[in-house]
Amino acid sequence: MTILLSDPRVRAVPVVECGEPVVRLPRAMSPEGARVRSGLAERLMAADLALPAGVLLHVVEGHRTVDAQRAIITSYADQVRAAHPGAEGDELERLTSRFVSPVGVAPHVAGAAVDLTLVDVCGDELDLGPPIDATPEQSDGRCWFAADGIGADARAHRELLRRVLSAQGLVNYPTEWWHWSFGDRYWALVTGAPHATYGPVAEANAA
Repeated sequence: MTILLSDPRVRAVPVVECGEPVVRLPRAMSPEGARVRSGLAERLMAADLALPAGVLLHVVEGHRTVDAQRAIITSYADQVRAAHPGAEGDELERLTSRFVSPVGVAPHVAGAAVDLTLVDVCGDELDLGPPIDATPEQSDGRCWFAADGIGADARAHRELLRRVLSAQGLVNYPTEWWHWSFGDRYWALVTGAPHATYGPVAEANAA
């Protein structure tokens, strides 16, 4: 059964903050300048080295501020209401959290998550199906990692992504093939860790 980020079990996971700094990823991996916890950065660089020759990780986004997270939630909740008339309260939160995490448990806010894809040596994206940030409504559900209806190349590239990232301890949020995290509450629940090691990052530490 799929565990969504709105699941009360995610909120119940304790956080024992380890104090790792937020660092900027190498430009070769993230031209956008994504920032993540230092331990996650090391794992991403190791995963990148494990890829076949000519294939590279491209990290589009890492740490996200609380305000940015709230803005994304508000925007997507409006889309959900339009697609699911009458959805409010707990049901609206459940539907919204398929795609956007509640602020209190958001892996991006903790510097614990990345949105990423695979590229070739020229920087051109490989086929992984719907683009990053395609919602369940826009993609007809093909944004889910294990979705049907994607081509053989997209399936193979998703499996390659899973193999190298899982080997470094990252976990995927199953409704978004591009979203992977380490050290956050969702990661702890899925892996059986006793607690999360990364909590929300203070704005001053994310500058």
